[in-house]
Amino acid sequence: MRDKASEHRVSRALYTAEQRRRRDASPWTIVQAVLAPVQFLIFLVSLVLVLRYLVSGDGFAAATWSVVAKTIALYAIMITGAIWEKEIFGKYLFAEAFFWEDVFSMLVLALHSAYLICVFTKIGTPAQQMGLALAAYLTYVINAGQFLWKLRQARLEGAGARLSMQGAGA
Repeated sequence: MRDKASEHRVSRALYTAEQRRRRDASPWTIVQAVLAPVQFLIFLVSLVLVLRYLVSGDGFAAATWSVVAKTIALYAIMITGAIWEKEIFGKYLFAEAFFWEDVFSMLVLALHSAYLICVFTKIGTPAQQMGLALAAYLTYVINAGQFLWKLRQARLEGAGARLSMQGAGA
């Protein structure tokens, strides 16, 4: 008979055994693993260019195009992530295991999209547009942290599952 604590841990697992199998077999897992660091690298370069513009007034075009590139990378990872989530959990967004990360991702997408609208319709001053980009970047960093935390949880969970299987086989 299980105690309440172990029942709670089992119900709070990120993945069922079947979901873990689908995750490990999915090509979208690899796509996400490649896109995430690429997007982060684009973010770092763009952050430097945005801050350079805000401090010196130089390089507005480079900063602008770097935020556009970052936003395109964000869209790519969000679209492929939704496909991944559908393949693993059976729904494109807001699967229980990633519900709050997906909710916050909507804010990240909204701010990045608002930036694009402002740039392409010439709403706001260049400094205001870059301020919006920084707000979008702040939410991105928080969201990336949420996903890194889930990645850590998944790794710990996977290690626990492997130990359980080894213990059961002994």
